[in-house]
Amino acid sequence: MVERLSELDRDEALDGLPEWDWDEARDAITRRFVFADFNEAFGFMTRVALLAEKADHHPEWSNVWNRVDIMLTTHDAGGLSARDIDMAEAIDALVG
Repeated sequence: MVERLSELDRDEALDGLPEWDWDEARDAITRRFVFADFNEAFGFMTRVALLAEKADHHPEWSNVWNRVDIMLTTHDAGGLSARDIDMAEAIDALVG
């Protein structure tokens, strides 16, 4: 069973993810990525999809032309977990 992060653990984790916002209503983290065009955005989504499949942890996301919005939460934990933090760090590594 995946454990939901405590408030303290969540706050500490988010300190290391300054580009991500906490969605209190969903107990999730979100980030918007903007690229030069659709091709770059779709390429990014493909790289994230490969990471997500390997981790067996899939984001909620949407894409409109050059924009990709990602939300991470762990349904099995009922909110934010270490799996979400790990995934956010891996995603951030893709964009440098």
